Amino acid sequence: MEATKGDPSFWETLLLSIKAKPAAWFVILLTFVFVVVIGVFAGPSQLANTIVAGGMWALMAVGLALVFGVMNICHFAHGESFMVGAYVAYFVFTPLQNRLAENPNTFLSAIAPLVGLAGALPAGFVVGVVIEKLVFYPLRIRTRKGWVMNAFLLTVGISFVMTNGATLTLGTSFRGITRYWDVEPLEFLGVRLALDRVISFVVAMVSIMTLWLFLKKTRTGRAIRAVSQDEAGAEMVGINVNGIHTLTFALATALATLAGASLLFMFPAYPNVGLKPLYVAWYVVMLVGLGNVAGSIAGGFIVAVLQTLTQQFIGVAWEDVVPVAVMILVLLFVPSGIFGSEVKGVQEQ
Repeated sequence: MEATKGDPSFWETLLLSIKAKPAAWFVILLTFVFVVVIGVFAGPSQLANTIVAGGMWALMAVGLALVFGVMNICHFAHGESFMVGAYVAYFVFTPLQNRLAENPNTFLSAIAPLVGLAGALPAGFVVGVVIEKLVFYPLRIRTRKGWVMNAFLLTVGISFVMTNGATLTLGTSFRGITRYWDVEPLEFLGVRLALDRVISFVVAMVSIMTLWLFLKKTRTGRAIRAVSQDEAGAEMVGINVNGIHTLTFALATALATLAGASLLFMFPAYPNVGLKPLYVAWYVVMLVGLGNVAGSIAGGFIVAVLQTLTQQFIGVAWEDVVPVAVMILVLLFVPSGIFGSEVKGVQEQ
């Protein structure tokens, strides 16, 4: 499939989604008001932390939206991919950190965390390929009847297997780090922000934009989009649908493992570490519309703002309650989400 000259950019796609949904305008404007409130009452540092959190929630949600949009899978083992990333980063970075403590080297100390982050990507990709080939491919070639429910139950089962497998092999101990880079927090215009948070945000944004460019500008990316729009039609024009499904699941898993590795300083590795990131990612994709990749990016920041606002004015214990309440209210009036789904699931094709 060749690219069309009028292929919209990321921002054009997002703006088209907003224009098409009046509810999106309302939620976006309300979010901007909340951002101002956070800046005034919580301070610019808290606002900066909110933006960082939004980037990581967006990274998790994009993978979830991609899997649903292309494969029509309600992926409830996505949090376990986050767990894999946290473990990989810990077991790669910690030995390097210990060695550098004995033999200090400024350059190696600066790049050692990046090695840990980089290790999570291929690990997640391989895990995604293995899961898709061993679990979803056999189901796909046998039957498509009741696909959504069967796939959902499979992901729940995968979640149990991976969580209990990690418990049996690695135990329940928390394995974490204080920070990747042992430097003073960055300060800009009176805002102090740890370098780890800044790097994690940059990693999330670069990863999301790289994925977006891959989907829009490459032949394989356009094939993924074609499968998400019309699987039967894509197969008729010669696209290897099974290969696209495997690649899609592997990419989504790699994004989640990268998120887990990037946030190791906040979420130490242990068997159930992916539970909260999974829930938040689902808040995002249900709020913006299942399968909407562009909307999931904005949704990550919306949910992060709601969480911060809740912590500031209600209490930390209510951090997840308010986003869920907002999501329920939105879905009551706009069942397809504030941006609406841009994909057609296999049951609708």
